Amino acid sequence: MKIYPLFRALLFRLDPEKAHQLTLSAVRLAGDIQPIRAVLQWIYGAPPRPVRAFGLSFSNPIGLAAGYDKDGLGWRGLATLGFGHVEVGTVTPKPQPGNPQPRLFRIPKERALINRMGFPGKGADFVLRQISRPRPKNLVLGVNIGKNKDTPLENAVEDYLFLLKLFATKADYITVNVSSPNTVGLRQLQERQALDNLLHQICAERDRLSQQATDKIPILVKLSPDLTDPQLDDALQVILANQMDGVIATNTTISREGLSTPVASEQGGLSGNPLFERSLRTVDKIYLRTGGKLPIIGVGGIFNASGVQRMMDAGAMLVQIYTGLLYEGPGIVKRIIHNLRT
Repeated sequence: MKIYPLFRALLFRLDPEKAHQLTLSAVRLAGDIQPIRAVLQWIYGAPPRPVRAFGLSFSNPIGLAAGYDKDGLGWRGLATLGFGHVEVGTVTPKPQPGNPQPRLFRIPKERALINRMGFPGKGADFVLRQISRPRPKNLVLGVNIGKNKDTPLENAVEDYLFLLKLFATKADYITVNVSSPNTVGLRQLQERQALDNLLHQICAERDRLSQQATDKIPILVKLSPDLTDPQLDDALQVILANQMDGVIATNTTISREGLSTPVASEQGGLSGNPLFERSLRTVDKIYLRTGGKLPIIGVGGIFNASGVQRMMDAGAMLVQIYTGLLYEGPGIVKRIIHNLRT
């Protein structure tokens, strides 16, 4: 008998955010106790399937997307579930409560979620302490950064530069999040002029930091699935011109195409199965428009090896999951790796 469907049925009786906090606390505890880490690694550890992307070596192409472990509380325990990389955040400079509750909604029939969390978190200093702990072997750790809600758009670059400087020596890569639909105005930073200004200053700051370190930290940009083709073209031109190392495609969508549930009326970003085709199309467009020169992490509605394979066939070098972990359980990475084409 499969245990996780029973456990999921119990969890789904709880408020979604409380259920998430409960599971994250359990994962955090497991990550702190060596015998439990060893057992989880034995049960869920995935066989190696090495990938090299933007100068980093990954034990396998499956990662955990930002949003699951916003404050870096459980990343050491999450590493035991077979992930080749874990991305914490989104991290903001100062602590903030995020949007009012309720702000997380399940759609089990569609294997989907709607969230309007709004970057709740304990702030950058707290996350820095968490990720400064001993690193599990072979784990690549990314940090996803964003601006505080009360930071005006015209000052947003200051938040991103502060976070880049803080995490440059602790993270393996940095993701610039300009695509969450849950912070008012944030997606305007994807517009050509605003994005160019932001990434130009980030690139200059990275160059300054690299003079003090042996390696230049890779910087990725996370894009929305809701960009029009001209908007995507503009964003990609700016990303390439400012020497960013890759893109993550995609964040959640504000589209409700094909959803018939009453929950669809809730504001926020939609993730899970309904997002997959939209994200896949974005990956394909990015690959074709850049001639494969820009490494892509595909994310959105991935639940199995077929989804991973389709993302990789479209041009993604790596993938990330989030909603799939909630619906499929901790064995998802191992199952995917075993079922991928050789």
